[in-house]
Amino acid sequence: MRSRSLAAGLLAATLLFGAMPAHAVLPDEVMADPAKEGRARELSRELRCMVCQNQSIDDSEAPLARDLRLLVRERIAAGDSDQQVLDFLVARYGEFVLLKPRFNPHTLLLWLTSPLALLLGGFALWRFSRRRANATNGGGLSDTALSADEQARLERLLAAESAPDKSV
Repeated sequence: MRSRSLAAGLLAATLLFGAMPAHAVLPDEVMADPAKEGRARELSRELRCMVCQNQSIDDSEAPLARDLRLLVRERIAAGDSDQQVLDFLVARYGEFVLLKPRFNPHTLLLWLTSPLALLLGGFALWRFSRRRANATNGGGLSDTALSADEQARLERLLAAESAPDKSV
């Protein structure tokens, strides 16, 4: 019984740790100073692999991603701040190198498209539901009461319709 629970625990640990993301950082890229290496890893997670495009350079195994990881570590070793490293890479490769683009006039449409689409979709849904509610409320007829003349005419029409036909 004990061996079964041990085997189940090992299997669970293997599945858990096997599901963790694999990083492409090679041992020869790792910096000696753990604090600087931590900074380099954080920056690498914010930068897009120009080959893979939807993957960070921290996760990519492409040669260009390796070059960018080495460049990030080189700039950190030279004493650059995180912002200076990002600015250097943006100047060299453009805003596309950032996985999360900065909020500025050039990226305004990118940042506002999703909220605007959500608002327009909500407005369209509201309009659709209003039209549908009006259609089920008598085809768009108003719910106002009949005037006295209209009520009298309606009663005459209903009385004439319900009276038996004597011409037969």
